[in-house]
Amino acid sequence: MGRARGQNAVMNLAFETAYGVPPAANYRQLPFVSSQLGAEQALIESDLLGRGRTPSDPTYDVVTNDGDVVVPLDSRAFGYWLRLLLGPAASTPNDAYFSHVFSSGAASLATASIEIGHPDRPSFSTNYGVGANTLQISMQRSGLSSATIGLIAKGETVPSLTSNAGTPEVLTGIDRFASASGSIMIDNAVIGEVTAAQLSFSNGLDKDETIRADGEINAIDAGMPTLSLSLTTKFADLTLYNKATAQTPVAVTLSWASPRGPTLVIVLSRLFLPRSKRPITGPGGIMAEFRGIGSSAANTPALAVYLKNEVTSYA
Repeated sequence: MGRARGQNAVMNLAFETAYGVPPAANYRQLPFVSSQLGAEQALIESDLLGRGRTPSDPTYDVVTNDGDVVVPLDSRAFGYWLRLLLGPAASTPNDAYFSHVFSSGAASLATASIEIGHPDRPSFSTNYGVGANTLQISMQRSGLSSATIGLIAKGETVPSLTSNAGTPEVLTGIDRFASASGSIMIDNAVIGEVTAAQLSFSNGLDKDETIRADGEINAIDAGMPTLSLSLTTKFADLTLYNKATAQTPVAVTLSWASPRGPTLVIVLSRLFLPRSKRPITGPGGIMAEFRGIGSSAANTPALAVYLKNEVTSYA
């Protein structure tokens, strides 16, 4: 047996039909940058007295399985994470491609089983009852484009020598969106000189911590979604400042495009911008940071994601 190495690790995902029950088939092998997923069970130190200086055995606490995965912003695999985060997409043909629309605010959200495999060892364990709670995406002028997804799981199986995923569908030919292809539009126009942006979304997942003999959570319930966007801008004009002081929401569009044709577009239909100071810290350019909060309107979700690619459906 060899030593497990990150370069050979695999991640297989399948959507569950029953919460916390790993499916026997329909797994997809997805690319990832890093993973903190995995069950933990802490120890509680004994508080017993009356036995001199002889410490008593500790007690095992509840099982927790919360962790982030960092995944690439790519034209195909990212859609499966969007489904886990926002629910099923509305998919329609679009010339040689298909358009998939994911929207926040679904009444219920799917859960998945995610197997982490180390073929070198070999060792395969499945995290079950996994729900996607948070999403963070940073935009900058250059570099790699990735998304950080915060997950909450029910538990994890004991590592096995064989994979539970069988023969998963492998998404080959990863088409990663480049940071250099990103753009930001505010009210359908390029406004200000935005140097960085940070999108944060949360489903507000609530753990059902019913007392159970196995120490695991009983379920996860969807809470109130929250949405925010931070914009770091050069102080070149008063356009964003005027929009903030007007106290009216703006529409923000974040987009990326692949030279092959696929696109990723994120729309925040109602973003309220706070009035922001413009500190002077030296002889260089003056920067202003706006930390906006998003909301939804009638028949308009707070967050909508449009993904155009060759995938027919994410059902």
